[in-house]
Amino acid sequence: MTDEMFQLSEEHQAIREAVRSIAEARIAPYAADVDEEARYPSEAAAALLEGDFHAPHVPEEYGGAGADALATVLVIEEIARVDVSASLIPAVNKLGALPVQLAGSEELKKHYLGALARGEGGFSYCLSEPEAGSDAVSMRTRAVRDGDEWVLDGVKRWITNAGESEYYTVLAVTDPEKRSKGISAFVVEKSDPGVSFGAKEKKLGIKGSPTREVYFDGVRLPADRMIGAEGTGFETAMRTLDHTRVTIAAQAVGVAQGALDYALQYAQERKQFGKNIAEFQGLQFMLADMGMKVEAARQLTYAAAGRSERGDSDLTFFGAAAKCFASDVAMEVTTNAVQVLGGYGFTRDYPVERMMRDAKITQIYEGTNQVQRIVMARQLLAGVQSQL
Repeated sequence: MTDEMFQLSEEHQAIREAVRSIAEARIAPYAADVDEEARYPSEAAAALLEGDFHAPHVPEEYGGAGADALATVLVIEEIARVDVSASLIPAVNKLGALPVQLAGSEELKKHYLGALARGEGGFSYCLSEPEAGSDAVSMRTRAVRDGDEWVLDGVKRWITNAGESEYYTVLAVTDPEKRSKGISAFVVEKSDPGVSFGAKEKKLGIKGSPTREVYFDGVRLPADRMIGAEGTGFETAMRTLDHTRVTIAAQAVGVAQGALDYALQYAQERKQFGKNIAEFQGLQFMLADMGMKVEAARQLTYAAAGRSERGDSDLTFFGAAAKCFASDVAMEVTTNAVQVLGGYGFTRDYPVERMMRDAKITQIYEGTNQVQRIVMARQLLAGVQSQL
């Protein structure tokens, strides 16, 4: 994206068109069934792997597509436009693998980023616990050194794509005395002895993306599975979220756009009082607000993606702002899309009720919007905006 022109490059536009084509032909037709049956979107997973859009962020040197942060946002946005559950495939692969990319040894990067790029398994992120959600520092999962190994014990909750993914970035306490400085990160494999999964959560939305607890019972890990130095795990986890909050913003923009598209089409076809409902000024004002807010969310998200790619000092503010604003917009726009369709919008025969249910999670995961506002306020008080 050129800052001077504020428009997508030809390459970025081509990526958008390629993903939209796959999304409309090979993901959208299954979205309702995936939601109704609460099943993993295997058709989407196959299509994304075939197009090399399953983990586009992996650098070329490890066999990946080498997509920049904006390109990754475009991939996620276009998939979320038709199915938010499916958009979690590239989004969570980035969330799970980014700690390795940011802080892992070269051997770790080659092995695990290479496996991800080749489609040998997805990557999930294990931070939250039953008693440690927003307050992640209070985690209880422990890793104890035993010779050349670490022994991992604990429970992680709300783990997206748990059971489907082959690889997991797991945060664990290695020195209880040091609070956040006593937390380390590890790569755990689904096949490691002692790893197991809870039942799928029964959720309001994103039903196609399994959310489960992950249990670690005496899991032995070789020392070289640690991501970065001992005690740096929490810092790596927070750096990761600065980047990946932008992908949640992209999901939010995508689902909002999908709902707006459907509402616009419906309003031009549905007749009441002898004319299309799109001709009524009250409805036009609602549609105008929806379009205006979606575009504002999109521009903020793209601006945050640029900062993610460059590693700018104000990324923390922009990542939080994009995620918070776009997800609030998504909830408002999908709710209004249901309103535009009236009684039909409230039924499962039309996609907007699913979009409304799916949109809700974007206000909650990867840091609730209340937490995002705390993050933004701290950044503002530290003078981040005065440096623009």
